[in-house]
Amino acid sequence: MYTRGMVVRMATRSDEEAMVGMIGLLFSVERDFTPDPDVQRAGLRLLLASADAAAFVAEDEVGGAPFGMVTVQLLASTAVGAPSGLLEDLYVAEGRRRDGVASALVAAAEGWCRSRGARRLQLLADEGNAGALAFYEARGFARTRMAARKKAL
Repeated sequence: MYTRGMVVRMATRSDEEAMVGMIGLLFSVERDFTPDPDVQRAGLRLLLASADAAAFVAEDEVGGAPFGMVTVQLLASTAVGAPSGLLEDLYVAEGRRRDGVASALVAAAEGWCRSRGARRLQLLADEGNAGALAFYEARGFARTRMAARKKAL
């Protein structure tokens, strides 16, 4: 996908270190997560090896290090009777925000989900991140009455 001097493409293993760095920056502002490069690297390797997951990066059309990313995974949903996408790890470098990068990344994830028969895309966002919540709402993500819970195994 091409948007205003940048390219959004599927991530590859060669993007791993840039993505680990971006996830570290993202997790440093999300209260439920702690940056740990080894843990994030292991998770990215699982994701990149899965047929039911994808990662996209944004970079300048002339190349260079990625400055944005998003990941998405498919889940079987009994609520919609089809796959449902789980959007995660949306990050755009501070100097590249507000110029369509995040929108292009989300559009790439949505397109990937649609091409695999998904009928819903869902996400979790830090409840204190008003900017992220407004971004998602402006792109059609509706608030639900569901409350997220987690348990370490």
